[in-house]
Amino acid sequence: MTNHYCDMQNADVIMTIGSNNVENHPVSSKWVQKALDRGATWIVVDPRYTRSAEMADIYCPIRSGTDIAFYGGLFNYIIEHDLWQHEYVLNYTNASYLLDEQYSFDVNEGIFSGFNEETATYDNHSWHYQVESTKTWDTSEGGAYAWAAAPGVPEFTPPTVEVPKRDMTLQDPMCVFQQMKKHYSRYDLDTVSSVCGMDKDLLEKVYATYASTGAPDKSGTILYALGQTQHTYGAQNCRSMGILQLLLGNVGVAGGGVNALRGEPNVQGATDMGMLVANQPGYLNWPTEYGTPSLRKWCEKETYSDGYYTNKPKFVVSALKEWFGDAATVDNDYGYDWWPKVPKSPDYSIIGSFELMSQGVIKGYFNWGMNPCHSAPNASNVRKAMANLDWLVVADWVETESACFWKAPDMNPADIDTTVYFLPAALIYEKPGIILNSGRWLQWRYQAVEPWDEAKPDYEICDVLWTAIVDLYKKEGGVAPEPIVNTKWDYYVDGKIDPRPVAWALNGYVYDGTECDTTSAAPKTELLSSFANLKADGSTACGMWIYTGFWANNDAPLDPAEQAVGSRVADDPTGLGLHPKWSFAWPLNRRIIYNRASADMQGKPWNPDRVLVEWTGEKWVQNDVGDFVAVSNGTPVPPNDKAFMMLWEQNARLESYGMGDGPLPEHYEPFESPSDNQMNGRQNSPCVRFAEFESVKRGDRSEFPIAVTTYSVTEHWQTGGQTRTCPALNEAMPQQFVEMSLELAEEKGIKNGEKVRVRNNRGEVEVMALVTPRFKPFTVNGETVHQVGMTHHFGWAGEYATGDIVNDLPPNVGDPNCWVPEYKAFLVDIEKI
Repeated sequence: MTNHYCDMQNADVIMTIGSNNVENHPVSSKWVQKALDRGATWIVVDPRYTRSAEMADIYCPIRSGTDIAFYGGLFNYIIEHDLWQHEYVLNYTNASYLLDEQYSFDVNEGIFSGFNEETATYDNHSWHYQVESTKTWDTSEGGAYAWAAAPGVPEFTPPTVEVPKRDMTLQDPMCVFQQMKKHYSRYDLDTVSSVCGMDKDLLEKVYATYASTGAPDKSGTILYALGQTQHTYGAQNCRSMGILQLLLGNVGVAGGGVNALRGEPNVQGATDMGMLVANQPGYLNWPTEYGTPSLRKWCEKETYSDGYYTNKPKFVVSALKEWFGDAATVDNDYGYDWWPKVPKSPDYSIIGSFELMSQGVIKGYFNWGMNPCHSAPNASNVRKAMANLDWLVVADWVETESACFWKAPDMNPADIDTTVYFLPAALIYEKPGIILNSGRWLQWRYQAVEPWDEAKPDYEICDVLWTAIVDLYKKEGGVAPEPIVNTKWDYYVDGKIDPRPVAWALNGYVYDGTECDTTSAAPKTELLSSFANLKADGSTACGMWIYTGFWANNDAPLDPAEQAVGSRVADDPTGLGLHPKWSFAWPLNRRIIYNRASADMQGKPWNPDRVLVEWTGEKWVQNDVGDFVAVSNGTPVPPNDKAFMMLWEQNARLESYGMGDGPLPEHYEPFESPSDNQMNGRQNSPCVRFAEFESVKRGDRSEFPIAVTTYSVTEHWQTGGQTRTCPALNEAMPQQFVEMSLELAEEKGIKNGEKVRVRNNRGEVEVMALVTPRFKPFTVNGETVHQVGMTHHFGWAGEYATGDIVNDLPPNVGDPNCWVPEYKAFLVDIEKI
């Protein structure tokens, strides 16, 4: 989330797409309502007429899985009607950069240049820029990068800075702007409305309304959630939102941004902590066997040539010092060899892991705080895979479907030899700690009650396991014991594991070889206030560089109320909803990311009534913490075009060579689709992951003609383990349903409230039919397409409100960038029972 909830009130136009924020993120509605009270317009784009749509000014239905067509048409509309923010796009994006002469897109084949049909992957060489000149880092004494040659810094060859060729007139046919214009010229109103199943006039109204925020003094915000991400091209959906906001100058401004509404289960915090296979904490890439087998290789591959990520060696060395402490030295590459290396094969993401279980490769599994026998796609395949395990450990609040997978209706306990251990975990109210909300705000949460019975906080469970494992290695040895016995583990207060020393570790501190004083629980060294203080010579330790500053009060290291994370001062001196002393927003308490882009090239705000930063002629005024270099060596830095310092170009990317499935978002149909692709000659994304698995059992619209999406209801949470134990919630929402249109119900002879069977090649479920006018049939390419929606909170575990597992139905295929499964668009058939 580039902005935050309170900032929604500053928007002139709000577009909810891929989200039903009124029901699923209700707190956001408070701030949306404030914007409406100030005269904003609210657009909701959704397959279903939701409660968000009911409150909005404009509702536009969309067939699930066609978001990129919708966005592509909006790009085309903005460019053709000259509604893009000229000064912003020209100076703060890569619109003027010239692409490699080999760059191309084949409409007939539906692929960009560099595609390898055999491996279903791209070589992105032709997506890069033409080079005007090159320059090298100055690592001499007194040079800007002298730190890279300092004692204690691991040796690596600094990257070469390539200066791209640019055409500031935007006329060169190979410049990014012209290539974008050409690419999306196919996305006209007639074609997009046919693909998405929309009324053409309504679509144009949506486009005109949102494109109006391209005026320099206007701003528009996008609110999205899993409806955008859970597709085989989910990452490109997100890229599309970024491109849209850049074209209109809506990134970095108050009331703008690309804003993911994250859920209560600490989704933002989990993402920060590196819950994806390829990421370590702080969005740094894990080492790989094939690309970064040594610290030198990691620094050379991952360090950017320019921009703030030139500092990656500081972040990684500081992380290694926190992992391994005194054992991490420059002579042993700070313990880099002890870190696990991601292999090219096999795949250990969630979908790949269950395939490896099926093959007998993975023999044991820790299932911690998740319920894949319920929540994973093609969940029946997950249950069958788990039956191949020797052992399974489940840590959770209640006995979930994963904790008792052998009890599933389609399982035979007599055929299963898996030993299952259940570790009862404390509820969120039964432990202290830190949680992050959607806006990147870290907040300390106090313990309300003691854990029930034998339940323990997760960190206590970790500590029990960890100390036992280390003891075994010390007593018995074993293969490669060094990563285990050398890991630093000193997060105790008075001999008991405690989240506060963990907070010190995440924040970062000066490393002088001493450990925390576990008697008084005070760090003996200095907690750091900024990640600018991190070093690559082993003198600092930091487990999460992006959090630095959230726990930096050295005078009260044990008291969260005295730390930024515990601050609850509601003052808002700017009136923009920044509330800078309410909790801590990473990075560096910056509330709106990329806020340099809120002002023009002279440093004057686009909207003088919404000032985030401003150049006075002598210095920068910062109502928000500036996301740029405002002062260098004590001297104010005048305005320049470097508004996106986290990229080496320091200009935002309309076209990006960093994506695995194309430099520009291109529409493909979902893996299972009720329609043919009208935009190019390829039906599905050429880079879909896991499609080759036999377990996928792909369906065809000739047998399964109905499109389906899944969604949540307000009354239940996730897989229902907690909420389905609450009688009042069960009374309000007692069973799951499939929501269908009046027209489909008539066609199928189904009445509201009747039991129906929803099925495809992967499974079948029996649910109640909810017949409503909230779904309407779509007209796609001249044909009628029906779509339905299903809830997913119910299962066989527990005593109340039980039901079939709806997630038996989605295919276990994924996005090539982040492996997210495709829950939001697949095929089924429905019959009355």
